[in-house]
Amino acid sequence: MPLRFIHTADIHLGKTYRHGSGEAERSEDFFLCLAGIVKDALAENVDFVLIAGDLFHTGQILPRTFARTIEILQPLKDACIPCIAVEGNHDWIHRRDSISWMEALSQMGYIRLLRPSRTADGGYVFEPFDEEQGRGGHLVIKDLNIYGLGYIGAQAGHHVPRICEAVTTDNNLLLFHVGIWTFSPVEIGNMQPEEAHPLADRFGYVALGHGHKPYLVETPDGRTYGFNPGSPERVNFGEQKYAKGYYLVDLEDGRFRHVFRATDPRPMHAVVIDLDEASDAETALEGFRRQMASALDAEQDGRRPLIDLKLVGRVAFHPFELGRERLRTVLEEECRPLHAEIRNHLSLVTRGSDGESAKKSLADIEKEVLHELVGANSRYKDRQDELVALSLAMRDLVLKGEVSDEELLGILAQKDDASAGG
Repeated sequence: MPLRFIHTADIHLGKTYRHGSGEAERSEDFFLCLAGIVKDALAENVDFVLIAGDLFHTGQILPRTFARTIEILQPLKDACIPCIAVEGNHDWIHRRDSISWMEALSQMGYIRLLRPSRTADGGYVFEPFDEEQGRGGHLVIKDLNIYGLGYIGAQAGHHVPRICEAVTTDNNLLLFHVGIWTFSPVEIGNMQPEEAHPLADRFGYVALGHGHKPYLVETPDGRTYGFNPGSPERVNFGEQKYAKGYYLVDLEDGRFRHVFRATDPRPMHAVVIDLDEASDAETALEGFRRQMASALDAEQDGRRPLIDLKLVGRVAFHPFELGRERLRTVLEEECRPLHAEIRNHLSLVTRGSDGESAKKSLADIEKEVLHELVGANSRYKDRQDELVALSLAMRDLVLKGEVSDEELLGILAQKDDASAGG
């Protein structure tokens, strides 16, 4: 029977930048993106929507994130359009004695969370989905068999034979949160293309997630079977280079025909500012202003952008003089970024007693200063390298907005406990 569906992945609801004025606005970006896909699903009168993992940015979401998710998925539920999902590595809740937010959504009927059972010898069992319990590994829509498998880590390729052995039906689709090496930009959770190819003998369409850029996977004879739409919103810096959207797929006469539908993510720019040979901080700041204006002149669309900023060059003043606050002031005047990450890679050029020039990077200077500060306390003299590395790592986490106050305190407590134990 003719059938139409949307395949999306890596929505990352709940993603934001903590401790910033744009926290709420950035969080809303991901909800609006999903809302747009839901609206398209209704307009296209699809039979179902697939979410191939990472609906949420973390397994421990805030209650308001859960409530907003329900609000956005409600039109699909009202229209009786199934939203079929699997867990990604970000969705996974490590305390398996607790119900996850994904399981709660499934029990409430907002998604159908597919998760297979395992046999004693490591095999897979895709039990029929139980609507009342909100669990199972397999369901049928029209005459299409849909199987689901979430994130299973770096050994995914070794599981492919067992997955294929567990499926005995024809006309099959597999929802799988895994990346394929060669295509996927992420570092973990991938399998080699040759490991994935046996899936093409069992499944006509493998709906992938995990990697945030779109790609297709073909068999050695050129038949497309694997489809990864990427994330519809820009989740991390670096993704400004990727197309953003989802797949609208038609199945007719046993053939899957896909169309990539573009979404409208928040503007994201990676800008490299070269301040080489600047004689003083004021000259450098003016050069920074001029280059920023030029870099963003043709790229504004009215929304506050996300800026990944890198300063490079050999300068004749101390890089600390071009502090983050001075740079942020200029950024506010030029483009009012919603969030900016600043990497100062300037090098201080000095002259030694032999007249030869030498350079010290800001990172080197920071380490030297922290090393002296830590070493000034006799209690920490034997732990200078460790504590300097910890300080810089925590600084980077805070600047990226990826860690809460409680998590920072937990890191410090773990270090104290380890030191006491030693």
